[in-house]
Amino acid sequence: MGLLSWIVVGLIAGWLAGLIMRGSGFGLLGNIVVGVIGGLLGGWLASSVFNIGPGMSGINFGSIVIAFLGAIVLILILRLLGLGRKRV
Repeated sequence: MGLLSWIVVGLIAGWLAGLIMRGSGFGLLGNIVVGVIGGLLGGWLASSVFNIGPGMSGINFGSIVIAFLGAIVLILILRLLGLGRKRV
């Protein structure tokens, strides 16, 4: 998957995760980073731990879902570490 694909999937996944996990905003660039890292984490979890195929494979629904779930896990980890902005 190319760099542009990772950025697009990361942007979508990070934005969706930011909407679902309210209270932890990272801004546009932060959401992209959370989405891309979440995609890596989600892809690893999907392929290595759960044996669900190749993980992320381009800009498609499955890749966005995997990246989104990985971003959710990453945000939970960041919250446990006390990182991220808190919204009131």
